[in-house]
Amino acid sequence: MQQEIYENYINILKEQLVPALGCTEPIAIAYAGAKAREVLGEFPQKVVVKCSGNIIKNVKGVTVPNSGGLKGIDTAALLGIIGGKADMQLEVLESVTDEDRMYLRELLQKDICTCDLVPGTDNLYIDITVYFDNHSAQVVISDSHTNIIKIVKDDTVIYDKVNKIAHVENSAPADKSLLNVKDIIEFANTVNIDDIKPILERQVKCNMAIAKEGIKNKYEANVGRNLLALYGEDILPIKARAMASAASEARMSGCSLPVVINSGSGNQGITTCVPLVVYAQYYNILEEKMYRALAVSNLLAIHQKKYIGNLSAFCGAVSASYACGAAITYMLGGNFNQIASTIINTLGNTCGIICDGAKPSCAAKISSSLDAALLAHTMSMKGDGFKSGEGIVKDDLEKTIRAVGYIGKEGMKSTDIEVLNIMIDKVCP
Repeated sequence: MQQEIYENYINILKEQLVPALGCTEPIAIAYAGAKAREVLGEFPQKVVVKCSGNIIKNVKGVTVPNSGGLKGIDTAALLGIIGGKADMQLEVLESVTDEDRMYLRELLQKDICTCDLVPGTDNLYIDITVYFDNHSAQVVISDSHTNIIKIVKDDTVIYDKVNKIAHVENSAPADKSLLNVKDIIEFANTVNIDDIKPILERQVKCNMAIAKEGIKNKYEANVGRNLLALYGEDILPIKARAMASAASEARMSGCSLPVVINSGSGNQGITTCVPLVVYAQYYNILEEKMYRALAVSNLLAIHQKKYIGNLSAFCGAVSASYACGAAITYMLGGNFNQIASTIINTLGNTCGIICDGAKPSCAAKISSSLDAALLAHTMSMKGDGFKSGEGIVKDDLEKTIRAVGYIGKEGMKSTDIEVLNIMIDKVCP
């Protein structure tokens, strides 16, 4: 493998697989709020939050971690301002105290925070402005959850990433355009395990911990626990789906345990990791082989999402599930054609699942997507699969992946708008 591609894939894993506390959209708002207060230098008297529709969609139904069970954009922004530490980024709310939570409830009653939709902007867009007397501070995030593109203090732009005002580029971001399935498999086969183990070891530790928490205790609809109640704990695919679902449900319900994300999403980080680890434990797979398979799973999910974007009307559990199913095929000795078949068999089945916001019921979509992926894995290992010309399936693996990306980014734009309209009661069919 070319050294440039090798190093780029390592950097992709380092950039994308980072810990986050709670659903990443409210956490991104909290991060922006904490940063805005830091820039202002005073506790604000007024807060104005402007967001894209996809941010609103993904904040509406989830509990903000360490908030005491509260939901909402205003909760996320104010808690970040009150007790958040901006330097912790997606773990910004880790240090919130009981006193912070009490103050949060007081401020929510005073309505010092207003929230508005910004139409026609990036799917991931957050603009927070805080005010104290005649002073203000504005922080704008776009494209990814911690990507601050602009900071304004009073009327002075002190940071503008686009125009490179007060901005020094430390290093170029990893180039996701270099990802392809063939190179991902070659990378997994040849990578020095010490180059990826610390990244993936953290993912396994965090994501399996919250999965066990979700199985042990009750959260919302208890999808994972109900799967085990319905089918029993001894059926491997059921256990894999149940563990991943339970992890998601705990996270969406405000569990304070961190998750290592993928493509900006904790649910996708869970889905790429937890079922694969369950399979590895069942088959007594050597640790090194498991980490190589996890590299496949994570990079495949990022490969699909590079065409779709971090947020869209396309459910990210599908991308993560096909990646996990293909990685399980890889881990259990499948050849390239069987890995490719697992991808195609999954995408040809479940690529129409919509995203209607982050919420506890994402656990059920993870379960359904993983059901398709694990079926696809079984089919591919037996030489069965969907053929070119069947629906969206193309005569080339990469063409099929690009086709699904086009559906997610372009084809579902109008779906995204109508889903949001229904969620905010703008339309009532």
